[in-house]
Amino acid sequence: MNILKHILPISQQLSKCLATVNTQQVFATLQRHAAPSSVRAISTTAPRHDLMQFFDDKKNWGEQEVKHGRGWTKDDLRIKSNSDLHQLWFVLLKERNMLLTMEHECKEKMELFPSPERLDKVKESMENLEEVVRERNRAYYELETGETGERPGKVVPNELGIRFYYRAFEHVIPKYANRKWNERHKFTFGGSAVWKFLRLYRERLYNEKRKLRNRERNEVVHLLRRFPNIDRETLAQRFPTVDVEKLYKLDKIRMNHSVKSGSSSSSST
Repeated sequence: MNILKHILPISQQLSKCLATVNTQQVFATLQRHAAPSSVRAISTTAPRHDLMQFFDDKKNWGEQEVKHGRGWTKDDLRIKSNSDLHQLWFVLLKERNMLLTMEHECKEKMELFPSPERLDKVKESMENLEEVVRERNRAYYELETGETGERPGKVVPNELGIRFYYRAFEHVIPKYANRKWNERHKFTFGGSAVWKFLRLYRERLYNEKRKLRNRERNEVVHLLRRFPNIDRETLAQRFPTVDVEKLYKLDKIRMNHSVKSGSSSSSST
């Protein structure tokens, strides 16, 4: 009881003193006597929840076209450092979120989204940036470990016999005990219906390739007959699957050249 009689007046005086001291004096006192790590945890900045960062600049609202530059190419990104690429990724991510928000808002208001190609350029830049980062990771892992460091995978057939590249990923349950994974992933095929489907599917692919080769060949023949002096090297680069020199030696093309040369000589006389 005697101890409480001494502590009670001291606590009352302390509460009165703290009531008269403002927050700035308390922060200054803590800053002088506290450790640096504890000072960093104290912040007097007012919180801001500025959702306008998800929208475009107000001066672009209602415009039919917004001026913008080109996207980032792989050559531009390869000369950047890793820290610059890291910062650029978040800049592009923020820009993409803003454009997606504006596109959704324009659809809700049934208005025209100005310069929609901006979103395509941002997505293309992000894909190029990711590919450059993967190139650096592959080069580093091949130098250090002799492997690419990419997720392992292999070409496997599905239930219809169509082959695709399957990327492996880690599982908590092993493969032999993972019943749900084994039910969803079937890498074998069989049966008369599947073999009939594969035969018809391969026949369709073959017919598409054959028709494409015939169209390109006929187009080259038409160009050679219409323009006898055309550059055959350029034509071979334009149609790599066609033997231009072999077509140039055909009788119908040479006869067309002789008829044109004969008509030109008779007209000159």
